[in-house]
Amino acid sequence: MSVNGITSYGSSYQNYETKAKTETEVKETTSAAGESGVIYEPSNKEAVDSTKKTYTPNTELINKLKADAEERTAQLRSLVEKLMLGQGNAIGTADDMWSFLRTGNFTVDAQTKAQAQADIAEDGYWGVNQTSDRIIDFAKALTGGDPDKIEEMREAFKKGFEQAKETWGGELPEISQKTYDATMEKFDAWAAEAQAQNTTTIV
Repeated sequence: MSVNGITSYGSSYQNYETKAKTETEVKETTSAAGESGVIYEPSNKEAVDSTKKTYTPNTELINKLKADAEERTAQLRSLVEKLMLGQGNAIGTADDMWSFLRTGNFTVDAQTKAQAQADIAEDGYWGVNQTSDRIIDFAKALTGGDPDKIEEMREAFKKGFEQAKETWGGELPEISQKTYDATMEKFDAWAAEAQAQNTTTIV
């Protein structure tokens, strides 16, 4: 075999080796005997973006919020039932309860009135602040805080508000509209915070 043939073969092998390395990932390993070797692994695996944050629903908080809401709703229902029964009415469905409240044609004892006023006060459980906070907390828990889901959650809230109007049978009380406005402001604040964090990360 001529020197030119060996040179030509060596050159071809180098070209092949270079090409192979660009098409595969190369890992250097050492055997138990201390010999070095090369293991080739296909490089067609999808690259994982290590900067991409994973968002998972906070099921513990979701369950806590649901349980709390169910308990408070049951308390409200019990309160309304007592009012209705005390005035010779009976409650059959949730719609009956909302219809009864909507009319405003009822009287309440001092204790019930005080409890209701405390519940709907600015910082009461059913007040504007706490209710709008719970809505945002629930949205964040459902999405795991994913900022890409903010507008989807906002639209779901709007839809729920419209459904509440239908259940109520017309325009909701003023406190409900104030809660709507406060919730929308908190969605805006969440979006602005997410945008600021994104800008900081990029810079």
